[in-house]
Amino acid sequence: MSATGSDDDAVDVSVVIPVHNCRAYLDRCLTSALVQRVKKEIVVVDDGSTDGSAELLDLYAAYHKASVKVVHIDASGSAGRPRNIGIEHATGRYVFFCDADDHLGPEALERMVAVADGNDSDIVLGKIVGHGRRAPMSMFQHGADRVELGDSTVYNSLSCFKLFRRELLERHRIRFGEGMLVGEDILFTVHAYCHAKGISVVADYDCYHLVSRPDGSSIMQQAGSRDPLSWLAMIREPIRLMTRHIEPGPLRDHLLRRHFRLDVFTQLGAVFLESDDVRRKDIAREVAALCDEWYTPGVHERLNTIDRQRATALDDIDRLVRLARIESATVRRRLTGLRWDGDRLVVTGAARLHGITRDDGLAVVLRSRHDPSAELVVPAERKGSEFTVRVDVAALHSGIWDLRVAVEIEGVVRLGRLGADRDTGITRPQPRLVGGVVSLPYFTRDNGNLSIDMGGHVVAVPGTARLIRTRWSLGHRLLIDGEITVVGTVPAAAAIRRLVWRERRTGCERAERVLALPGGGFAARPAVGRLAPGTWDAYLELDLGGPPARFRIETDAETVAAPRRWWGAALLRSVRPYATSGKGRLSAVVRRLTAETIIKRILQ
Repeated sequence: MSATGSDDDAVDVSVVIPVHNCRAYLDRCLTSALVQRVKKEIVVVDDGSTDGSAELLDLYAAYHKASVKVVHIDASGSAGRPRNIGIEHATGRYVFFCDADDHLGPEALERMVAVADGNDSDIVLGKIVGHGRRAPMSMFQHGADRVELGDSTVYNSLSCFKLFRRELLERHRIRFGEGMLVGEDILFTVHAYCHAKGISVVADYDCYHLVSRPDGSSIMQQAGSRDPLSWLAMIREPIRLMTRHIEPGPLRDHLLRRHFRLDVFTQLGAVFLESDDVRRKDIAREVAALCDEWYTPGVHERLNTIDRQRATALDDIDRLVRLARIESATVRRRLTGLRWDGDRLVVTGAARLHGITRDDGLAVVLRSRHDPSAELVVPAERKGSEFTVRVDVAALHSGIWDLRVAVEIEGVVRLGRLGADRDTGITRPQPRLVGGVVSLPYFTRDNGNLSIDMGGHVVAVPGTARLIRTRWSLGHRLLIDGEITVVGTVPAAAAIRRLVWRERRTGCERAERVLALPGGGFAARPAVGRLAPGTWDAYLELDLGGPPARFRIETDAETVAAPRRWWGAALLRSVRPYATSGKGRLSAVVRRLTAETIIKRILQ
């Protein structure tokens, strides 16, 4: 199904693919483009291939004349020129750039075009996943119909693997840098971001698959592709271009933060340690020159502590080396104990930076998984590298909290998730009710790290709701008396919300009022006679600080009231409460029969 355009014959997307000696990957790449369910053209620019790629492309063009267009050029040495030629041959409303060794998800363009058309977007970022290569992640945490450059992380992604409105590219003459070994797409994407009136994100589908070549032959895998001095020289032009379009202020500082964090100060990290003394001075000098031109107080306040310190130590090579060693050192941490002490969770362990003998402080940081700005820092009691913290879980709001150990040295804080490396025999402590909220420490399924679920968002809340007695009353109501315990204790009366009947086949629900009694008791008078025909399961619903917590009501055959039948409005109505086999839980079968149906059953 194609997106709707002003002309039924119009091309929705021009997929531009530069090719240079990618014969082994072309079938997968081109097939992934051909199966896209949009009106498309595939513009492939052969950049002087000598491995048989050119001949294979001509075969595709011959067999797919309506979709595949091949342009042959002399080898240019980078992807910039073939991509620019691809733009010149494109006729689609949108352009998508795909490298020949990568491929698209089957629904990628369909989803991105739908979002672009629905929101009048100039740029759509589709989720990128890496296969042997690191893929950007921060901008794909949530999908978005519209995002602003200054209020999002989309600018962190400056690759060209996005959907661009072609009219935007033509109106502002947005093109790739040519003759550049790397960075040609950064120049292009920065320019496009500066003019885009609408930016969208598709985060719920793997749109683009970024693939590492096993032979290491791609440009970004070759030695020297990230030479620090070359990169610092290259990044000047994108920064200069951005600052020509964006006035000084918070937005420019937000965008500059990306360049300083990911392009500039990263050259003072691992690659700085690997360099000799002369080269270190050259790198520091180039970084200082960029800082002199564009480093503002607004950029400074947006950076992390280590990059702030680098900015003030560019004339001190020894200090820069120490910072790089601190940054590259592994945070060694081990969980040695986990227990409750009243309403506080006691966490013990050991932590240090590998290869560094001292530190200036240690703490455990609890950070809300879905609200990174919310965190609780708990200073540690120290004995050498061993530590103890007492977490007041009452200070945590509802949600999932991840625990990290924080080691501070020379003003730099290094963090590491806590729990995956732990002593044998450590198990998660029992959940606990604290201030009416259930607190459930647990180890994550993927990596075994320690987290706390406040409210029962992902961890099942242990509890038991059990019938004491049942009986019928007027109005065909089933009187129920029961008791509830949660995590081995009696919940507050205010936590008991309602009785819920759920029809097993349809999922339909009917809620009934519940009277909370002292000592964990509850009573209800559900009008089961009013339930529609079907099999209904009974739940007691509680508010424990998170999503509603439901517990199947347990019982046995002796406690359940006998079935009841009665006539009403020419219908024989019947309700048969019963205890399910196995665990023995309260359910009820409701039926309605007409006199005619009863007679037919008798005569059969």
